[in-house]
Amino acid sequence: MQTIAITGAAGGLGAAVVQRLEPTYRCLTPTRETLDLSSETSVKAWFAQAGDLYALVHLVGGFAPGKLAGTTLDTWTKMLATNTTAAFLAIRESLPRLTRPGRIIAISSFATVTPQAGATAYTVSKAALNALIQTTAAELRGTGITVNALLPDSMATPAMREEMDAAKLVPLPDVTETIAWLLSETAAGVTGTLLPIRK
Repeated sequence: MQTIAITGAAGGLGAAVVQRLEPTYRCLTPTRETLDLSSETSVKAWFAQAGDLYALVHLVGGFAPGKLAGTTLDTWTKMLATNTTAAFLAIRESLPRLTRPGRIIAISSFATVTPQAGATAYTVSKAALNALIQTTAAELRGTGITVNALLPDSMATPAMREEMDAAKLVPLPDVTETIAWLLSETAAGVTGTLLPIRK
């Protein structure tokens, strides 16, 4: 059974992803106690003992509202750390452990497709993640490792269902099934792609 590392597995999306993938893959789901994605030392140590991996499924992310004029440096830095730097560290440290073929999948945001006012730091940090994914895909082209990102609109996680009408939210199976497809042999030729998912 192939092994995949799933960061952010404790979140609303993470639980659904693990449930979908566990019948097919051995899922490593590090907790915050064992993997601090804000710490280079912690990320290096965790991946060093993870063993061979078929895939990294990076689900970690955060959201902060606010227009540019009202965005503090602390919020800006936090969004870049959570949405961009954490992905950079996880991807970089997973690479030496990935088999050929292998997969890297990250969750970005539909907000980067048609940016709107009101979440500057979040949108910019996710756009930087998109660039990281596409740059990494270009660097790994021809190695057998594919690198892609999903760009879902607001998803029907338990938390979001409390805030929004579920009819306006992206169903979690739409996301989990896309991840499962990208992990499959069928998607071996798909890399460097930013896949929007909308209701």
